[in-house]
Amino acid sequence: MKQTRNLTAIIEREGDGFVSLCPEMDIASQGDTVEEAKKNLIEAIELFLETADPSEIKSRLRSEVFITSLEVAVG
Repeated sequence: MKQTRNLTAIIEREGDGFVSLCPEMDIASQGDTVEEAKKNLIEAIELFLETADPSEIKSRLRSEVFITSLEVAVG
């Protein structure tokens, strides 16, 4: 049975498509829709985990990622 791990996906519009980023692994992908960008990011992470050396996985994996909102003075 395969293990699963919860990771973060940040998805934002870029031009006519969407870019997705997993900050814990520093892996990015893209797609024409939010769902496609998410699916492609999952595929990219799984491919990386299948092919990378365990030491590379360990060095890239960040254990803590904090996402918050900021209030910034403008003008």
